[in-house]
Amino acid sequence: MATPRSAPASCLLLLILLAVGSLAVSRGDDCCGYNVVSVAGSGSALSARLELAGETPALAELGPDVQRLSLTTSLETDTRLRVRITDADHPRWEVPQDIIPRPAPEDVYLDSPCSGNGASSSPPRTRVLSTAGSDLVFTIHASPFRFTVSRRSTGDVLFDTSPNLVFKDRYLELTSALPADRASLYGLGEQTKRTFRLRHNDTFTLWTADIVASNVDLNLYGSHPFYMDVRPPGTAHGVLLLNSNGMDVLYAGSYVTYKVIGGVLDFYFFAGPSPLAVVDQYTQLVGRPAPMPYWSFGFHQCRYGYENVADLKGVVAGYAKAKIPLEVMWTDIDYMNKFQDFTLNPANFSFAELRPFVDRLHQNGQKYVLILDPGISTDPTYGTFIRGMQQDIFLKRNGTNYLGKVFPGEVYFPDFMNPRAAEFWANEISLFRRTIPVDGLWIDMNEISNFINPEPMNALDDPPYRINSNGFHRPINNLTTPASAVHYGGVSEYDAHNLFGLLESRATNHALLRDTGRRPFVLSRSTFVGSGRYTAHWTGDNAAKWDDLRYSINTMLSFGLFGVPMIGADICGFGGVTTEELCGRWIQLGAFYPFARDHSAIDTVRREPYLWASVAASARKSLGLRYRLLPYIYTLMHEAHTTGAPIARPLFFSYPEDVTTYGVDRQFLLGRGVLVSPVLEQGATTVDAYFPAGRWFCLYDHSLAVDTRSGERVTLPALADTAYVHVAGGSILPLQQSAMTTAQARRTPFHLLVALAEDGTAAGDLFLDDGESPEMGGTRSEFSLVKFSCATWSDGMIRLRSQVVHNSYAPSRTLVISKVVIMGLQSTEPPRNFAVYVNGAEVQANRAVSTSYRSRGGLGAAHVGGQSLVVGEEFELKVAMSYLA
Repeated sequence: MATPRSAPASCLLLLILLAVGSLAVSRGDDCCGYNVVSVAGSGSALSARLELAGETPALAELGPDVQRLSLTTSLETDTRLRVRITDADHPRWEVPQDIIPRPAPEDVYLDSPCSGNGASSSPPRTRVLSTAGSDLVFTIHASPFRFTVSRRSTGDVLFDTSPNLVFKDRYLELTSALPADRASLYGLGEQTKRTFRLRHNDTFTLWTADIVASNVDLNLYGSHPFYMDVRPPGTAHGVLLLNSNGMDVLYAGSYVTYKVIGGVLDFYFFAGPSPLAVVDQYTQLVGRPAPMPYWSFGFHQCRYGYENVADLKGVVAGYAKAKIPLEVMWTDIDYMNKFQDFTLNPANFSFAELRPFVDRLHQNGQKYVLILDPGISTDPTYGTFIRGMQQDIFLKRNGTNYLGKVFPGEVYFPDFMNPRAAEFWANEISLFRRTIPVDGLWIDMNEISNFINPEPMNALDDPPYRINSNGFHRPINNLTTPASAVHYGGVSEYDAHNLFGLLESRATNHALLRDTGRRPFVLSRSTFVGSGRYTAHWTGDNAAKWDDLRYSINTMLSFGLFGVPMIGADICGFGGVTTEELCGRWIQLGAFYPFARDHSAIDTVRREPYLWASVAASARKSLGLRYRLLPYIYTLMHEAHTTGAPIARPLFFSYPEDVTTYGVDRQFLLGRGVLVSPVLEQGATTVDAYFPAGRWFCLYDHSLAVDTRSGERVTLPALADTAYVHVAGGSILPLQQSAMTTAQARRTPFHLLVALAEDGTAAGDLFLDDGESPEMGGTRSEFSLVKFSCATWSDGMIRLRSQVVHNSYAPSRTLVISKVVIMGLQSTEPPRNFAVYVNGAEVQANRAVSTSYRSRGGLGAAHVGGQSLVVGEEFELKVAMSYLA
């Protein structure tokens, strides 16, 4: 608990009486809830004591109610409000500060009525907490207790609890009303959903589990009790319940109900008011997304079932022969000896064969990533097990190491809440990297997955309320570690279960950073609030089905909200039988996932894209565009790292005032202005695409595709070898040439693609660094940040300017922009005179410097080539065109 603030000079400072209407929803039973018995406020904080108004007869089987509760509320920033409710007399489990660092709750003295500190022994009907600088207003209602959070500027009620709060030892329930006709909710994961916007009358269970991702509406690998609510005319706010216990969240449209089996009710409200502002505020609290190395934005290839090193060599050669970019080769558990971490199969993946293969990858500018599972085999001759026993770092149950079972057979699981476990893990990774210098690590099965169902040992293993795990309220011990297991410090698995993936990600990230000195790449299946600080994520074990192709967009967009922008799905489907058509369409979509990897299951049809001529053609075209877009995508990574902005975004992030975008989940944006519209149905001959207001240019041929003032749904003919990719007017995209690896692509000259808005303007950014330094844009890193802007003068002259915001990355002083394409010029006829000026001096056309003008889609595009505009130096380029003889 934080030290209480000193009493203010006057009673009721910043606390006023207010009577407001309620949208609260009652369960309709005889639940009595709580009454407020005292309230105190000081500055930007408010505290209250609540007493039980009466027992809850309808829920008596869930245990006795807690008699006295403590509520603390504080405006931690102008845009973030915290409301925390816990037992006033006994400490309860909360997510530890060292896992998610955050301000301690601010208690205010409650020991005397109105003694200069705003306390009241007979509290008024309502009390308000607000500050002049915040748009969030908290109102506490006394008898029965409930609270509202509203927006000062509009009066809109964002969160409005019912008076039927339930607070038992292992069952907490709270309901808030929602305006069903105005609220559009997104988030609450991880589940595979049919739509990105949450549907009414749905239940979201949060209990991390090894459940195949091709199952819809079931709790999967991660726990993210966060949602964003977007309401007309485009305002957004976010709500986080920071709680690691299992829970069901019921969303009925007109209300949302939390049913939690432990911990505290620790809510955070984020004011927005734009979607981008919400994720900025959210990741400011839970942690900014980790910077990913540049190479990780290349294309990745994996399969569970590669037979040996010769198989890996054949795959790399297949990509090269087909001229399809391949950045990273992966290996699943096949490389291990008896499925034991940090070992090599001596017959098929021996050091003598695998190490030279990895060295050749590195010589070619390619990378290598291996999988690790958390279960450590109890084989008494296994070095990792011996060292783990010596350091006593395993999860306990009933006074001894808990024995589970996964691929190696009987295993112990590292307890990453134990500081020694992180050190053990780092040492094992370092030892193994001396053998095979992997470039990144893939941590799987970390929900934790267990192949047995532990028998109940005490009440924690069978709580009175059964969350809807796996869709049929299965016991929480099934196929995972038992809830009665004990972590370091006496923490129960019951409380910490959902944290394991986050903790393993943190340990793995720190281990790689320490061992390599370079920016880590970690891919984790299990995630929790704040996991984006350490890891990328993929959507798990999907299937080679058209539904899974479609649903991958929903999961990708959801993880962007959760602060995990490096996200993708297994291209072509992990399980099941894929087809040439499905695989072709999937590579057309997956080429634009932030994390793009082809991966498949053992004993399934091979699905490397070069195996079909049509899929290879799609891969070359789609990945070719991805590699050209790498400077733009990497700049988005910098934006994500500094502001939390997703790389792949729903359309309403850029067009929140357009309510039609709220339901669009078959398209997505990369950044603010690159729109991807894939084919998602078998045998489709058309693509139904929605274009928000403005100009939209085809990224392949620079033609004007759509020009709409209010948003327009357009039916496009399905392209055979690519998804539609359009750029919004008003955007400037930095591009480079495609290549077989990112290292090769980075050595090519830059191009600028300028898409003029209707008013003749455009803007864009470019971030550059070495792609692997631990910091990205930090005070100890070398980087360059350049802003571009373009305007059209009244005489028709186009002026493109660069502003170098920061320039400590030395190569930016030699890298050049060789070509500028300006789209959206009003005339469809080529100009008679075409003049180019750089920094005020006219550049004469010659063999090196070229200009051309093309008309496509009713507008013109000027191509200015042969330039040598230094990226790290400010410049002004003017293009003057005249059409008179």
